[in-house]
Amino acid sequence: MKIPGFGYIQTAYLLATIENISRFDSPNKIMAMADLDPKIRQSGQFKESRTRMSKKDNKLLRYTLIRSTNNVRKNSNTMKSYYLKKKSEGKSHYNALGHCSRKLVNYIFFVLSNPDKEFILD
Repeated sequence: MKIPGFGYIQTAYLLATIENISRFDSPNKIMAMADLDPKIRQSGQFKESRTRMSKKDNKLLRYTLIRSTNNVRKNSNTMKSYYLKKKSEGKSHYNALGHCSRKLVNYIFFVLSNPDKEFILD
């Protein structure tokens, strides 16, 4: 509840899915579990220049993170400025939210890994 715009239901679902933060070495592992990591497509010497989200499984966690990111974007100046930066780079709304969700997962990882440290997001 230290992150503005992150509600009780999102927190409960996230904690139930993650179970124990010590299971994860880095925030990237949580991103992979939520299937928000980029899908790499390559064959031989071909390497795709544009990537999409992998979307393999765990739809509910991905949906929770994207919707929570949108709420945090509306309630946090830091996240709002990052979102607007991505939009100015030509990203679509959901693409910019995907980038912001990576930032949100980093925040969540820090808060859960360091419960005694203070975390302020304006």
